[in-house]
Amino acid sequence: MKATEVERLRIDFKARYHNFQLLLTANNRALEIMAEIDEALLGTRTFGMHFVRSRCTQVTTSVLAVIRHLDGLAQGSYAGLQERFYEIQGRIRESLEPGSRPELGPMVLPLSGVGSGQAAHVGAKMARLGELRNRIGLNVPDGFVITSSACRRFMEHSGLQAEIDRQVQATETESMDSLYNLSAGIQQLILGAEMPKDLAEAIRDAYRNLGATPGAPVPLAMRSSALGEDIAGTSSAGQYRSELNVSGDSILEAYRGILAGKYGLAAMRYRLQHGIRDEDVDMCVGCIRMVDAEAGGVVYTRNPLHTEDETMFVSSAWGLPKSVVDGSTPVDLFVLSHEDPPAVLQREIPEKTQMVVCYPEEGVCRTNLTGDRVREPSLTEDQLHELARIGRTLEHHYREPLDIEWAVGKEGTVYVLQCRPLPAVGPQHSVRVRKTGEPSPGRTLLSGGVTASPGAAAGPVFRVERDADTLMFPEGAILVTAQALPRWAPLLGRAVGLVTGQGSMAGHLASVAREFGVPALLGLPGAMAALEEGSEITLDADGRRILEGREQALLESVSPPLNLMEGSPVHQALRAAARHITPLNLLDPDAPEFRPLRCRTYHDITRFSHEKAVQEMFRFGRDHRFPERSSKQLFCDVPMQWWVLNLDDGFREEVEGRYVGIDNIVSIPMLALWQGITAFPWKGPPAIDGRGFLSVMYRATTNTALNTGVRTRYSNRNYFMISKHYCSLSSRLGFHFSTVEALIGERPRENYARFQFKGGAADQKRRLKRIHFLREMLEAYGFRVEIREDSLIARIEGYEMEHMKVNLKILGYLTIHTRQLDMIMTNEESVHFYRSRIRDEIDALL
Repeated sequence: MKATEVERLRIDFKARYHNFQLLLTANNRALEIMAEIDEALLGTRTFGMHFVRSRCTQVTTSVLAVIRHLDGLAQGSYAGLQERFYEIQGRIRESLEPGSRPELGPMVLPLSGVGSGQAAHVGAKMARLGELRNRIGLNVPDGFVITSSACRRFMEHSGLQAEIDRQVQATETESMDSLYNLSAGIQQLILGAEMPKDLAEAIRDAYRNLGATPGAPVPLAMRSSALGEDIAGTSSAGQYRSELNVSGDSILEAYRGILAGKYGLAAMRYRLQHGIRDEDVDMCVGCIRMVDAEAGGVVYTRNPLHTEDETMFVSSAWGLPKSVVDGSTPVDLFVLSHEDPPAVLQREIPEKTQMVVCYPEEGVCRTNLTGDRVREPSLTEDQLHELARIGRTLEHHYREPLDIEWAVGKEGTVYVLQCRPLPAVGPQHSVRVRKTGEPSPGRTLLSGGVTASPGAAAGPVFRVERDADTLMFPEGAILVTAQALPRWAPLLGRAVGLVTGQGSMAGHLASVAREFGVPALLGLPGAMAALEEGSEITLDADGRRILEGREQALLESVSPPLNLMEGSPVHQALRAAARHITPLNLLDPDAPEFRPLRCRTYHDITRFSHEKAVQEMFRFGRDHRFPERSSKQLFCDVPMQWWVLNLDDGFREEVEGRYVGIDNIVSIPMLALWQGITAFPWKGPPAIDGRGFLSVMYRATTNTALNTGVRTRYSNRNYFMISKHYCSLSSRLGFHFSTVEALIGERPRENYARFQFKGGAADQKRRLKRIHFLREMLEAYGFRVEIREDSLIARIEGYEMEHMKVNLKILGYLTIHTRQLDMIMTNEESVHFYRSRIRDEIDALL
């Protein structure tokens, strides 16, 4: 072969090697994103549509890069692959399209014409209130609803919705800092936006139809009624904005404020945690005559801590019900039976020092209580009986426990202001529950208060006094605040417990705590002063006490957290997209269906492309009769086949013939791996019991793709691809698959090693235990480790050459000596034996 021809082949090979490296990088990135999608679907994290769209875009980009680099390797041999890619991409796009929105209708509807059938236009809250008034015949103040059509008209006016969509899609909403900035920016956009003239006139007309005149204004309570609010499982309690005692001159300004409230930090975080898509939430606004209340509060038609308990809980205070629902003051509590008339089973009348009242002109304020009212009950017996009747009537009508907000007018009439499903709470709902009958020797720091959400939890104290504190709230802390304010609700997705100085089980924050399954003890005076920042405490919500330190006797092993995302619109969108991304259908590369037209998912494309890329790299030397660059079998004493493909400068000198000796290898990372592989002879598989053996047989017969008897030219080889500074080892040892990629040179910033391990013949439980066993070993030597189901990925990077070589020795050792350990992972004695032996041998190796 002429020198010029050889040089052309070398140039061609380097171009292929470059494409191969880029393909591996894109393939690894695609698989990492797929694993992230699978992990998100398990419900271990909250995410929004930004996550869904961005991950779909990222994996699409990576898979397209894989295809293009394969094309560079194979010179267009797999033309049908790109066609399949675009078909799959189209299906993913279809799955991310928002659901159909209700047709446009009137921008304003009178409450007299509203019922349950209009929920898509007026929101569930106002649809239910209209039904209470018009069908059931309860006392509900007159009013009107500014509909979802009005919201869309306002948001699309002057391109406002398009700009909001752009900002939402461009922001990583999983970051609290980013979410805070996004929330503030969008609210300012809405508050400064122009009101469409036709919408403004429709609202003014509806207000005049209530009988308002310049001489006799009608003050309004303007309440959010977002689409999707108050549906079962997502109460949205206190997350959106309401405005009380609004004058006719301020209706339009208040309307803007409530629309902006959709993008309040608490509301956005709540939607994120419940998987509610931003585009599915149009903000409707109920405008009803303001009740200048003598007393107000909340009725739970069942025990909110255990809805199988058929007692009724009435919480009340003097003045407007606002002080009850925002948890800012002590409230009266009456526990009633469901009989007619009801028996008062429990009565708690604390000192009440403040109440919320209407200003004469507009707005509300807090005022001090004096005289007998401080200690008097805020309800009469007749009023209690009327509230019990209303509760029984509505629970019978809706056939579910309810949360009812009410007010008693100055004339004594009881008005219903709101009605929503009461989230079910029972023993199965709590994430962290107390073991009964166990000792609790810890010192009691505080006791008393009200159990607002059952269970027990332990963690460090984090006190929140202002909004800026929320940005620093750590995962797994116990939230301690002075008041049970709804604006702290976004933190309940990260908190393990909640303690407040004021508050009751009837407040919005208490409702959200129960919804999230977070143990909560409210109304505990002195909590802020007594609980030191950062100190470890145990919250026993059932026992109404706080203990010093971590009391394990009160804590069960932590159950999986509530998957609030399951079944939500965002979760459904990701699941629909993932059907075209993550499933792997192409398993056997020797099967007839292993071809481009059979690729049904992105994972199929990456699997096909990786297999073909490896074949193309091995085929290069043979097809071009270029033996100096062909793969060679490693001549060694290790009783397995090892093949080496010299990509550029990994051999000391050119090799003729089929074999290469280890003394002719100059690849720095391969030699380090080989030292670990050969340091100690493998002593064979561990002894397994009958169950372990049956597990192996069952797995081998039910998944033939794992059967080593299924022949493929590449699955039975362990192969290195090397240059002087680069090494890629792909190894299949029985049922176990592992890869090591490493780049080691004189520049520490460029040095990296990546180890991936998956598989095993045992059942899922044993394989997972072996993965965690490996994680423990690798983390002890400085690796960063991620576990995704039964797959482990470990990385180490940025160290000098000698340090990296040490870590590659460890990876080489573990590649050989951890196979088949999955079968003994349920035997603690065997696990301890192998852990000690592996540590001793690695220490000796190093």
